[in-house]
Amino acid sequence: MNATITHSARTKSTSEPVQVAAPVQPTLMKKKDLAKRLSVSTRSIDGWVSKRVIPYIQITPRFYLYEFDAVLAALKKLYQVDARS
Repeated sequence: MNATITHSARTKSTSEPVQVAAPVQPTLMKKKDLAKRLSVSTRSIDGWVSKRVIPYIQITPRFYLYEFDAVLAALKKLYQVDARS
């Protein structure tokens, strides 16, 4: 997912705006925060990780970080949530 934010800037020689794109950094969160945001238990998160249902970044053997948008997309795909609703 490549999202960008555009900022309007003006050059010194002209008064025309110049579009400058800055990449949006993914928001990483801990398991407890992810569980709270999804309204599920941390055990549900553990189950999805062990079944490789949701993406994660393993920092140490016992510490994982999650990108909310990627996790939500994986869950929508798994449970076949239709975006047209």
